[in-house]
Amino acid sequence: MAADVLILIDQQKAKEHPKWGPRNNPGAESNIARLLTAWRAAKAPIIHVRHDSTYPDSPFRPGQEGNDFSTLTAPQPGEMVLAKRVTSAFIGTDLTQRLEAMGKPPLVVCGWLLANSVEATVRVGANLGFRIRLPADACWSCDKRDLTGRLWPAEDVHQLTLALLSGEYAAITSTEEVLAGA
Repeated sequence: MAADVLILIDQQKAKEHPKWGPRNNPGAESNIARLLTAWRAAKAPIIHVRHDSTYPDSPFRPGQEGNDFSTLTAPQPGEMVLAKRVTSAFIGTDLTQRLEAMGKPPLVVCGWLLANSVEATVRVGANLGFRIRLPADACWSCDKRDLTGRLWPAEDVHQLTLALLSGEYAAITSTEEVLAGA
């Protein structure tokens, strides 16, 4: 664990906005907090990714409460904070350079929204050659309507996204396994 970099995606108040609809994994934030506590205790590297949306109607837009970090997983002084404007934390940021300066360590990525910013970050990171673990219980999904009008429950969206990422892009794991060093 200590050699891995913990990357927390979009742990901001905007994730609680009702526009996202029903979600799964109600314990995801507490699992993220457990990972954060372990990384802090080990003095291991942590990167908090903040989404600074450029869309005028986005709850993540800077200058409003939704852009603020959630209390449970907010950065402490001295922890890295990286602002992004698109879904992937690697695009339009210096994340790659920061990680390369650390020796291109393995990553543990968690946060919100699995089928959006978490997935985009994992896919791009894997394509850049980073080894990534994704604790399935430290991220979550929301209901999603497809282009035919069918509404997919959050748990179905979650499981399909994990299946699509498994292997080629990330090792799907759990908070317990990460904390146990597995």
